[in-house]
Amino acid sequence: MGNRVGIGVIGGSGFYSLLDDAEEIDVATPYGPPSDKITLGRIGDRAVAFVPRHGREHQFPPHRIPYRANMWALRSLGARQILAPSAVGSLKTELGPGALVIPDQLVDRTASRAQTYYDAGGAVHVSFADPYCPSGRVAAVNTARDAGWDTVDGGTLVVIEGPRFSTRAESKWFASAGWSIIGMTGHPEAVLARELALCYTSLSLVTDHDAGVEAGEGVTHDEVMAFFAQNVERMRSLVGDVVTALPEERTCSCGNALDGIKLPFELP
Repeated sequence: MGNRVGIGVIGGSGFYSLLDDAEEIDVATPYGPPSDKITLGRIGDRAVAFVPRHGREHQFPPHRIPYRANMWALRSLGARQILAPSAVGSLKTELGPGALVIPDQLVDRTASRAQTYYDAGGAVHVSFADPYCPSGRVAAVNTARDAGWDTVDGGTLVVIEGPRFSTRAESKWFASAGWSIIGMTGHPEAVLARELALCYTSLSLVTDHDAGVEAGEGVTHDEVMAFFAQNVERMRSLVGDVVTALPEERTCSCGNALDGIKLPFELP
């Protein structure tokens, strides 16, 4: 297949119409099939591959998404920069629905997910102090602000196992730690991207306040999906704009994440 694309997008089914000249292909990986067929196409003069995170029928709950296969498939097609739009809850009163957060830190509170490619053949330790691509973050923040988004530059995304939402006590605990937003899919995507020397940038749309932030019955799935559906066209437009704003040549450190490390296998 060669280096057919340079940018990968991992999102929901509402992003299928993102690409021009689109074609769907099956991609095999050592970790099984990805969530669904990969859609190849273009945004302007940038070649892009898209994978629906949960599958086109939303058949994979957060803890069952084939994260390793998704990231491997995108790299095998030539993607080196990854954009990951997602819906998140807010852990801060002042951060309400409709805000866009471009996080710079991540906390893992998952429990059962395969989160490394290097679980055999020798120890491989990859630096993960700063989980997100600095160049991608700058492009996302500037593009979103130019488009009129209420954009927060930085913040900590805590990723929970799911598929349930947090208890009120858990939510208050996360907020008391100073974390900003909460979701179910940002990990292990980010660490797998780093293990493949990819750039990874999260575009986190706040859809609700989490259970510990405000009174009421707590978060419901229907409310989250309804809000995201109301904003999917705007998010799709933003992703397209960020794609074109990403640097064509990588100068960040993401591509050097594996320098000096002896890998147990060859990367695609």
